[in-house]
Amino acid sequence: MDEEEKRYGRKREVPIWERTLLTVNQAADLTGIGTNRLRHIAATPRTNLVVWVGSRMMFKRKKLEEYLENAETI
Repeated sequence: MDEEEKRYGRKREVPIWERTLLTVNQAADLTGIGTNRLRHIAATPRTNLVVWVGSRMMFKRKKLEEYLENAETI
């Protein structure tokens, strides 16, 4: 049992569509785009879609949604 479960009696789960940052797998689940393609998009210069938390790449959900709305091809 972790600290949050002890404090609140249950683990607090934030829905994926309300999260600020998404892991690659969460971004794939949300968008339906494969993880390899998402990593390729993130590596594109000047997309500003990711932030690094230690060694973990996290997608900025709102920026990713904006990028996808404006994209013609992926």
